[in-house]
Amino acid sequence: LGDQQGPGRGLIPIRIPDPTGQTRGRSDGGYMWTSRTCCAKRDAVTMANAAWQGLCSKCWREEYQRVRQKQIQDDWALAEKLQREEEAAYASSHGAQSLPQSAALQQHPGLHVSMGPFSKFEEKKTNEKTRKVTTVKKFFSPSSRTAPKKETQEGKTTSPSISRHASFDTDQVSKDFVDFLKNLQKPGREIHKQCRAFIVNMSSKKDLSADELSECVQDFYQNMADRLMSHFKGSSESVEQVMDQVEKYIMTRLYKSVFCPETTDDEKKDLATQKRIRALHWVTIQMLCVSMDEEIPEVSENVVKAITDIIEMDSKRVPLDKLGCITRCSKHIFSAIRITKNEPASADDFLPALIYIVLKANPPRLQSNIQYITRFCNPSRLMTGEDGYYFTNLCCAAAFIEKLDAQSLNLSPEEFERYMSGQASPRFNSSEGDWAQTGPAGGVTTANPVLAQLNHNLELLSSLSGRQEALMEAARSLQADLLSWPEGVQREVHDILEKYPLEILPRTVSAIDANNTDDDNLPPPLTPQVFAG
Repeated sequence: LGDQQGPGRGLIPIRIPDPTGQTRGRSDGGYMWTSRTCCAKRDAVTMANAAWQGLCSKCWREEYQRVRQKQIQDDWALAEKLQREEEAAYASSHGAQSLPQSAALQQHPGLHVSMGPFSKFEEKKTNEKTRKVTTVKKFFSPSSRTAPKKETQEGKTTSPSISRHASFDTDQVSKDFVDFLKNLQKPGREIHKQCRAFIVNMSSKKDLSADELSECVQDFYQNMADRLMSHFKGSSESVEQVMDQVEKYIMTRLYKSVFCPETTDDEKKDLATQKRIRALHWVTIQMLCVSMDEEIPEVSENVVKAITDIIEMDSKRVPLDKLGCITRCSKHIFSAIRITKNEPASADDFLPALIYIVLKANPPRLQSNIQYITRFCNPSRLMTGEDGYYFTNLCCAAAFIEKLDAQSLNLSPEEFERYMSGQASPRFNSSEGDWAQTGPAGGVTTANPVLAQLNHNLELLSSLSGRQEALMEAARSLQADLLSWPEGVQREVHDILEKYPLEILPRTVSAIDANNTDDDNLPPPLTPQVFAG
């Protein structure tokens, strides 16, 4: 029997000895028989597939493994080449003692490259008595480093690319990270080595809980930030730039294994939150006391952009990028409030508006994204700056939605239950200032723009229905006129014939040779007349 793992959907390819070794090209149901040109070393004929470039399943699997192994070796060769270039550049600059630092500053402004060797940082830190031992020190202990080094020397197959095929985004992020580290020269090589070692170790520790994974990542951030702060002589701007790139590289590679892990109930919370928001679809902008007027085109445009940004958050992989979506959403909300009030928005205006945007958007996997940012984002981003402020407000909005009740909306428990069950829909009476339930003909303005548009459409349909009835009545009248018209015409013709009867006189026909007595009545014959020329 041949390979049974092909895409035959129940068909088992049979390997038949082929002493001739010649290729036969018969096609059967999407497969074709190939001889030793495909499986030369097996002396057999196997079933191949056009989708596998004319190869059988065994040969295709071997070809795929060979290509992937070559890609892994190329990655290692690139890393070694980069390391050799950095070592040669450092050795050259250290020997000459004349390499200006301005070149590196021109390549990447804001990064103050130091000429001291970055590798001496470890020796300096070990001499400090107040140095606290973090989880990263244990994480990169000699016992955890020995095994990967040994395997690397034997076959160089410890790269995470072996277990899964890297996506295009991951490859692009890795390339950008390497290009960024080239500006740092010697420190860049050390950072790259530490990040790769951390990713390899994290990939092998799949039995850790979400909190333990978060602790490992946060400790790595802290350890790396301390090293960079010492290297860049306290330049926080340069440290933040490097840490942003480190976070982007690490979390892109670890995203699939740390986002919404199976050891947590994040998915269950996501479903509960989505169900809760769908049940609260009736909440209006007046109930939340939001200072936004969606009738203004600029305000409506900012509301749509805010909804788009909060939904786009789920498509990002890096916590920093997710925070960027939250920040853009919040800025659009502030713009909408400012346009409505003609004055700068306050924090008291922002939170109700954010709650309203979340209710309208119903972002996918909201709880998972919040937990992912909390666990794996650089803590300096969450504790300071506008990103942290906006993220805190989003967490407050999610908590408010979970606990929202009748008292929060100034409603009675009976009204709240009717709205939640769908038995009633709130309408805001602008003239009386209270909540009522009236029909479209009652002159009540809907608070929700969607309901207002619905009422407008219903009025248009009612008007069209009346016009259609009038048109059908005219059509029926025209049909009756067409049916009665032939009868009227016949009646008129009959009356005319009765009033003016047709008389046909008899006609006598005489023979040619008969004497015609009426010839005297004929005029005289024409006689020619002569005219003088």
